[in-house]
Amino acid sequence: MKSALTIIRDEHRTISAVLHALKDLARAAQEPGARPAFAALRAMVRYIDEFPEKLHHPKEDDLLARLVARAPEHRTLIEKLKAEHVEGARLVRELERALLFFEDGANAGEFLAAVNAYAEFHWQHMRKEEQELLPLAERVLGPTDWLALDAAFEANPDFEKQFTRIVNLAPAPVGLGERARV
Repeated sequence: MKSALTIIRDEHRTISAVLHALKDLARAAQEPGARPAFAALRAMVRYIDEFPEKLHHPKEDDLLARLVARAPEHRTLIEKLKAEHVEGARLVRELERALLFFEDGANAGEFLAAVNAYAEFHWQHMRKEEQELLPLAERVLGPTDWLALDAAFEANPDFEKQFTRIVNLAPAPVGLGERARV
């Protein structure tokens, strides 16, 4: 059985990989005459919406609640991270909106800006969790807390199938899909 900390770090790496791929495809869509890989872009945005926003962050919120109970002197950090979960969900809605407009013929620049904003925001958020929150959790949470958190994170549905779909849809060199033609 993997620990919650290992799962959180693994999930952060997977989310980061999707964000890098999304940025690469959004940037490639800016090229004159480019044919954007909309199926791959939709799959990536869907992954971001369904995985981090609906599964990963709610379980982290349980971790945050446990931490505020055990280490109230760190309430400022904990409340900031909780607020970032809310802000991340708002940024995903902007990302979805920008993708819809892009598919409808709008300028690709708005989509690229939304991708960059979400990616940078999320990378900073994950960095804060890994450098500040997780070490704090290791110091202050007890065995009962870890049993509950381990069980919750182990229960995450396997998103490997959706991640594999992204890899297969994304054109080379980002994924294994057919190289985009101009």
